Amino acid sequence: MAILLHDAGAHRHLLPLTFTRPVGALRPGILTVAEAWWRMTELPVGYRTVTYLRQRWPEVTADLVRDVRAGLLPLPELVGAVLDLEPGRMLVKDGQVLAICRTGGQPPAEADWSAPPTYLAPVPFHGEVVPLERPWHLFQHCGRAIINDFALLTEGRRSQPLSGLNTVVGDPSLIFLEEGAVVEASVLNTKGGPIHIGKGAEIMEGCLVRGPFALGAHAQLKMGAKIYGPSSFGPECRVGGEVNNSVILGYSNKGHDGFLGNSVLGEWCNLGADTNTSNLKNTYGPVKVWSYADRAMADTGLQFCGLLMGDHAKSGINTMFNTGTVVGVAANVFGGGFPPKHVPSFTWGGAEGLAEHALEQALRTAARVMERRSMTLTEADRAVLVQVHADTATDRT
Repeated sequence: MAILLHDAGAHRHLLPLTFTRPVGALRPGILTVAEAWWRMTELPVGYRTVTYLRQRWPEVTADLVRDVRAGLLPLPELVGAVLDLEPGRMLVKDGQVLAICRTGGQPPAEADWSAPPTYLAPVPFHGEVVPLERPWHLFQHCGRAIINDFALLTEGRRSQPLSGLNTVVGDPSLIFLEEGAVVEASVLNTKGGPIHIGKGAEIMEGCLVRGPFALGAHAQLKMGAKIYGPSSFGPECRVGGEVNNSVILGYSNKGHDGFLGNSVLGEWCNLGADTNTSNLKNTYGPVKVWSYADRAMADTGLQFCGLLMGDHAKSGINTMFNTGTVVGVAANVFGGGFPPKHVPSFTWGGAEGLAEHALEQALRTAARVMERRSMTLTEADRAVLVQVHADTATDRT
């Protein structure tokens, strides 16, 4: 048996985050969607995604496969219903296919996810469904994901001891330190939700943290950081300054003062010192962001939405991002004033204009950045970035 996570048409709606990963590899909480499915089912988990990502993110085969819409938070009731599915049946809610059970054969086509196929018997699902189908859904549902992952990861386990030099507001049992985690002289507030500190991670002195909050393995909160949950920072992140309700997928830096609010950053990003994001319009109206799927500005329906940034993107010191700015993969943003609300992938510049960020130069920078975390830009990684560069050529014109 196996679980196969399908992008199911959501991939283009989750750009720029999914330029470099399938939907199932997004990290809304402590775990990625795929990691949560694996821990909850103990089954092999694979990905059904766009062609150029399949070498890096392979499928999985088995005699019995449960195909699952990846853009759903794997809550216990949903996972249980998927595991109960029998071959030839599909889990359906409000006309939307959530999962399909089959014995071998070809995976369902993308069209099968938009309209329930007649060759499958429907099984109604009456439980809660939490969508991860737009970039802003990651920070919207971050708290729910952290609470779900926290229960999954800590059940039957004991936290490493928390130093007595810290101040705890709320229930201390909602703080969990993995092996090697260090927290000193900080204030941890669990009244809003749990706080999970990953293996080897560190919260330095003077930090103020409100849950729900997750700090990934070997990540750091810099001295005096102010973190409002729900927020999740993945492995190897370096975060300082003020952050509110934001998700950083991993390996990225926001190491200095400056505000990041209601935002999602990909991996291998770097925000220069005193980079600030606006997350609220002066009119207090709903925020619109660039949609790659619609090739136009799309209404998020949200009053608060900040920065949505793809992998390997950077900002220079004192950069100011307007409300609802979307920055593509390997973009380098700098200079005075507000840059455009859509900064295409592989561009270089800011408010005064954008130029092409040469592919080979971007690849060299990516390799150097990854070396600082003792990681290598593999041929598969390079191939993904080369394809993204080709696919986004029209954005740069």
